[in-house]
Amino acid sequence: MRSPAACPDCGGHNLFRSVKRVSAGGGYAPDYLPKLGKWYQAAKFRIVVCKDCGLTRFFADEEGLAKLESGPAWQRV
Repeated sequence: MRSPAACPDCGGHNLFRSVKRVSAGGGYAPDYLPKLGKWYQAAKFRIVVCKDCGLTRFFADEEGLAKLESGPAWQRV
């Protein structure tokens, strides 16, 4: 995942990325990246937060991105 150089909302440079990958769903939560994880585990996100304005962005991890084009739940826009 490439880190953005500046916040797209405020232009700030105080961006922080989560160290751990966060689950994109599972249990009673909705699955935000359906069919991109394993059959027993949801796909993962990395989170980037701007300290200046609070904008929070979720980025799918590399494993999920690799399955995107062949994923039955996704179509190119």
